[in-house]
Amino acid sequence: MGANPHANGGLLLLDLKIPDFRKYGVDYPDPGMKGIGDTHVLGNFLSEIAFLNQEERNFRIFGPDETLSNGLEALFKVTERQWDAATLPNDEFLSPSGRVMEMLSEHQCQGWLEGYLLTGRHGLINSYEAFIHIVDSMFNQHAKWLKVSSHLPWRKPIASLNYLLASHVWRQDHNGFTHQDPGFIDLVVNKKAEIVRVYLPPDANCLLSVMDHCLRSRHYVNVVIAGKHPAPQWLTIEAAAQHCAAGIGIWEWASSNNQGELDLVMACCGDVPTLETLAALSILRENLPELNVRVINVVDLMKLQPKSEHPHGLSGEEFDLLFTQDKPILFAFHAYAGLIHRLTYRRTNHQNIHVRGYKEEGTITTPFDMTVLNDLDRYHLVIAAIDLLPQTGPKGKALQQKLKSKLIEHKSYISQHGEDMPEIRNWKWNSST
Repeated sequence: MGANPHANGGLLLLDLKIPDFRKYGVDYPDPGMKGIGDTHVLGNFLSEIAFLNQEERNFRIFGPDETLSNGLEALFKVTERQWDAATLPNDEFLSPSGRVMEMLSEHQCQGWLEGYLLTGRHGLINSYEAFIHIVDSMFNQHAKWLKVSSHLPWRKPIASLNYLLASHVWRQDHNGFTHQDPGFIDLVVNKKAEIVRVYLPPDANCLLSVMDHCLRSRHYVNVVIAGKHPAPQWLTIEAAAQHCAAGIGIWEWASSNNQGELDLVMACCGDVPTLETLAALSILRENLPELNVRVINVVDLMKLQPKSEHPHGLSGEEFDLLFTQDKPILFAFHAYAGLIHRLTYRRTNHQNIHVRGYKEEGTITTPFDMTVLNDLDRYHLVIAAIDLLPQTGPKGKALQQKLKSKLIEHKSYISQHGEDMPEIRNWKWNSST
């Protein structure tokens, strides 16, 4: 079924049947339950979309060769890779009519997707986070085209170009430094605010909500970064829907419930930074229970910009209500720290924001050691928090020394055993701490 070009140069955008994403949500009794991997949950949602739109033939998934590797194996329950050449007995999921398009060329996949969207259809491209840089210039040109065409009254909106970046920087421990680069979003946020959106859902339920929104959106470039490895799940599906609709919010259930003045804001953006922030908070609660700490999670990265700079941005009053005007803010971020400073430099309290992110330190190592190499782990976060809180006095200094010893113990353990310490691998959120 093709698109219907009109005399005015517009296109008929074909409807996409999308089920209620809530049906695919992860159910758990308490925050912190370990899930199967966020993209594995998303795969069930995407497979249902592929199934519902088989007759209309208006939805495709594109990617180099990574549909399985990125955790979207559920797609192959309902469709296959489109393949018109010869097949061998050991080939898997190949068919002349599949809805998955794979070729080991990000350029080809992006070109396929752009052309597909221009015919009035819908889709997304999935890729390893580090290698999506290959299409930087193609992204640039599509974003520019969207910006210009949005101001032409005879040009109808098309479905958004959606990127799903999995196998991300913090969980590329087995491939090493070549696969560790979160810089694509630095490029994306340079484009016009009316066009670009960047989402970093902290768990599977948030990923479902975000992807539902992106697939329903029009005339944007949406970048979604998500993990595929087993990881803690934080929000119920309804709480996730509300959190993602807001794009940013205080996690009251994780924040201190102490009475009195706030001491510290701990912000996080991205699944691994969220995990390490909550693990750091649990250390602070156990050792310095008198501290009053607020936890803020960011899903929609563009919320950090002023409203005057981006339509999703927060006003100065809204930003201050979350982050305060005068309290230290320790921000654990998925990508390069400089991006947070760029987004918030116009805030009156930007001097209070202390960012920990990826700083181009990587190798083949354990998952937790990747965060240690970049000072984003729970121990470094607590050490940094105490540096921002001189009121912790000798008690705080003693905790810092204890955690520095933990970092030495960590290095020794992974050198000897080749895996993270049991207290890291088996850590669970304890809401009563």
